[in-house]
Amino acid sequence: MITKIDHLGIAVKSIEEALPYYENVLGLKCEGREEVASQKVRTAFFAAGDVHLELLEPTSDDSPIAKFLEKNGPGIHHIAFATDDITGQLAQAKGGGARLIHEMPFAGAADKLVAFLHPKSTFGVLTEFCQGSH
Repeated sequence: MITKIDHLGIAVKSIEEALPYYENVLGLKCEGREEVASQKVRTAFFAAGDVHLELLEPTSDDSPIAKFLEKNGPGIHHIAFATDDITGQLAQAKGGGARLIHEMPFAGAADKLVAFLHPKSTFGVLTEFCQGSH
């Protein structure tokens, strides 16, 4: 059911401060920005071949990204796998022993349904499943 690596989520304190690195040093083009109010985050997307990089900037001190930055500093936050059946993917993960952060998918950035697996059950990697436009 997983079709590819969709994106890598990268926590940053400021998208504006990080943009020059991605655009000027790496030569990538920002494809769009979005605020996901439910997750208290601003995002910016860059294509790197078939995989995207998603910069994640907290919009509140109590957002998951703010907590991640406080604990770990900036860097890779999660890996997202595209799936053609997010509900089935969650069921497979749960059946295989993974701990789900979200039992049901919800609306995420880029008009996708998303859900996360807890890193304590995925060898330390916060794992996201995402399914195309809903």
